[in-house]
Amino acid sequence: MKFRWNLAPPQPLLTRTLAAKLKISPLLAQCLVNRGFSEPAVLENFLTPRLKNLADPFLLPNMDTAIARLLLAHEHDEPLVIFGDYDVDGVTSTTILLEVLRALGWSAEAYLPNRMDEGYGLSRDGVENCLKKFPVKLLLAVDCGSTAVETIAWLKTENVEVIVLDHHQVSNPPPAAVALVNPQVGVQTSACPAPEQPKGWTPTFTELCSAGLAFKLAHALVKRGRETSLPGAAEYDLRPLLDLVALGTIADLVPLTGENRILVTAGLEKLNTTKRAGILALKEVAQSPEKLGTHDVGFQLAPRLNAAGRLETAEESLHLLLAENLAAAMPLAQNLDARNRERQKIEKTITEQVIGVVRSKFDPQKDFVIVEGELLWHIGVVGIVASRVLSEFYRPTFIIGGENGEMRGSGRSIAGFDLAAALRECDDLLVKHGGHAMAAGLSILPEKIDLLRERLNELAKRQLKTEDLQPPLRLDADLNLGEINFDALAELEKLKPTGMGNPAVQFCARNLMHKKPLLRMGASKQHVKLWVTDGTTTHEAVWWNAGNGSLPIGTFDLAFAPGVNEFNGRTTVQLKVLDWRPAE
Repeated sequence: MKFRWNLAPPQPLLTRTLAAKLKISPLLAQCLVNRGFSEPAVLENFLTPRLKNLADPFLLPNMDTAIARLLLAHEHDEPLVIFGDYDVDGVTSTTILLEVLRALGWSAEAYLPNRMDEGYGLSRDGVENCLKKFPVKLLLAVDCGSTAVETIAWLKTENVEVIVLDHHQVSNPPPAAVALVNPQVGVQTSACPAPEQPKGWTPTFTELCSAGLAFKLAHALVKRGRETSLPGAAEYDLRPLLDLVALGTIADLVPLTGENRILVTAGLEKLNTTKRAGILALKEVAQSPEKLGTHDVGFQLAPRLNAAGRLETAEESLHLLLAENLAAAMPLAQNLDARNRERQKIEKTITEQVIGVVRSKFDPQKDFVIVEGELLWHIGVVGIVASRVLSEFYRPTFIIGGENGEMRGSGRSIAGFDLAAALRECDDLLVKHGGHAMAAGLSILPEKIDLLRERLNELAKRQLKTEDLQPPLRLDADLNLGEINFDALAELEKLKPTGMGNPAVQFCARNLMHKKPLLRMGASKQHVKLWVTDGTTTHEAVWWNAGNGSLPIGTFDLAFAPGVNEFNGRTTVQLKVLDWRPAE
């Protein structure tokens, strides 16, 4: 058994009550309970996400101050520069702010740092280069800046004021920005004015990424602009920006809950009907389906937008999203597509090298953390490689690369091991570090890599239990195959958009057998098709990339994700195999 099955406990009393009140099936009610819902009023909002339920943007910390400073700049014709980040969230949020500010009369430019030369965030090098290109006295940092204490202090000596719009952790003490608009600072306690919200509900906005925050700032700007008769504010429509909001939110892997659920639901509709030339070109080169879902955005559009920033600068991605017509957009999209293929090739080569090295020496009883570094490994892809290695060995993983001297690495973790906290315990070995519990970055001298590996393993051995090192498989319910039918699948669609914080449904069925022999598919026969039965109902099942692994025999339990398959004009229920085990 590859996974540790975590079956949600059935709660028949609660699910029956919710099902009756909301007129939904007990199965959907169980799936909602599994996602932390128990109040009918909250559930109704979840099942019917509406833009009118978005909270007042001025409930965000320091939003009032940020808007006042921007309006002052408008009043005095003061130019400003938006300093963004090179990932999809950074590029989309920068695009949103540029579009809104320029449309409403600001003189605004944008600067995206170079990953190789200037590093991540509001770095001193990046800011100095930015101000050489755009010598302004007002800088709006988006998707960065919450820990840039020294850089913002230096900017103050240069008479440059900074507004920070960000969702990352804030340093202690925080940077001395004119306004730090970040939900991590904590929100005001005012009740949300939207009457549709449950009594006592107060927004926290902590699920928002910077694209969502850029939309909130745009909303606040238009709202205050209408109150102060700002030219253009009365007729400005924010809804066309939602395609960018959905793109940034899905790509940044933030929870699709709270306001994000509303923004992404509306944003996917905009993505599927958008007239934005850059996105139309991107969809064409990615050969995206006619109707995009979260998976298509995350695995087709986002990687292409990310490719430029990973390998060099993200300016091409910004220019693509700002392109005014397809003639200008298509060459940029084609170039990003080529860069993405280049990125995939680099990533594949490094991943194969790392997995080969680790496999040759890996001891599951002793190796609790994987740390591998090599000169010339491209620092733009080390984070993706870390994710690949983690999925292969299910261990917290750091991959470190660079050219000479100081090297840079990226880490990914598993539940139970906080990477940011662990790096704080290794501060004496590192040049710098930062991040979150599940993802973090570091800079290190090459001679310290072995010491880092030893230290992290010592920490992990104290914190992780044996069962933590087996990947969990979250399962919503134990079903009979007959319960998986077209009506049930249609109702479960109400859970979409699914993603982080609101995972797609996964079930298990027990005591199954093969109805007919297995069928191997694919050029390398790497996929397997099965026909499974519980004696009453039979469903087709597909195990993608099963390889030469252990296949179900005899009587077995099956973990799966249900779906609908359309092929040759025939529509059937199809199960995507996640794991199996012998029946008890």
